[in-house]
Amino acid sequence: MTQRTTGIHHVTAFVRHAQETVDFYSGVLGLRLVKKTINFDAPEVYHLYFGNDGGSPGTVITFFPWPTSRKGRIGGGQVGITSYVVPVGTLGFWKERLAKFRIPTTETSRFGESLLQFDDPDGLRIELVAREAGPASRWAFGGVPADKAIKGFGGALLLSTAPDRTAAVLENVMGLRRLAREGDYVRFQAAGDLGNLIDVNVAPAAPGIGGAGTVHHIAWRAADDEDHARWRSLVEESGFHPTPFIDRQYFNAIYFREEGGILFEIATDPPGFARDEPAETMGEKLMLPDWYEPHREQIEQGLTPIEVRVLEEDRQ
Repeated sequence: MTQRTTGIHHVTAFVRHAQETVDFYSGVLGLRLVKKTINFDAPEVYHLYFGNDGGSPGTVITFFPWPTSRKGRIGGGQVGITSYVVPVGTLGFWKERLAKFRIPTTETSRFGESLLQFDDPDGLRIELVAREAGPASRWAFGGVPADKAIKGFGGALLLSTAPDRTAAVLENVMGLRRLAREGDYVRFQAAGDLGNLIDVNVAPAAPGIGGAGTVHHIAWRAADDEDHARWRSLVEESGFHPTPFIDRQYFNAIYFREEGGILFEIATDPPGFARDEPAETMGEKLMLPDWYEPHREQIEQGLTPIEVRVLEEDRQ
């Protein structure tokens, strides 16, 4: 059976400040904080997950806030732009909303689609694109009603140091279909309706530098553990060196670095974010895996308190 991912599972990035990140992704963009946990490898650091009402695969962006992190530089071997999809007819609403928060925007186009581009507080590049595809959001927060809310990922623009090799991995390993070339980019399509359109640079990009404002990795969807095992075998047979299966509590993961320098993860859709707390209250409590629970008091004392709040601009 040919392996074809349905698209992006999640994107993980580095930022500096936890509350500033919550204010931007929940307060401004209206995403739900679906999970507040820690970096399992560095428990003194939050791991924050933002997505739609249920944290569905294809909607979630995650962050490691490191207050002392160096400033990164976006470049080859990274995700250059994270793309979100919004309902058709709502780009005007989003342009006005971002202006209200004094966030500079740029209007441009790629592959015939109008794009609204801007940066988050750390310089992570974001764009909004309006499309019919993908289920509508059921989440409303602050000044973002559900009928104008972000649906999930539209896709991503990948910056590769070896774009032909990255393209080959997307087509021959991940099962994306090459659609077209336009100017400096080639577009590929995954099988799903969210996080499914991936653009790759044509000319090699100078290497980026990891740090605040850059993406650490992009994760692709696997249907379940059985599918995940097939993916790992395929990646290994394709000449890469995937990690062992890693339990991330809310999904299982494998990682490998493709030859253009981008760190790929393949993550399972289940079990999801409601496995350890009620869906109605996800994101309100710090959730810890069992092996860190005995150290909860110490961990909580080391983390700066954060809150999801309606921002002043939406209270006026």
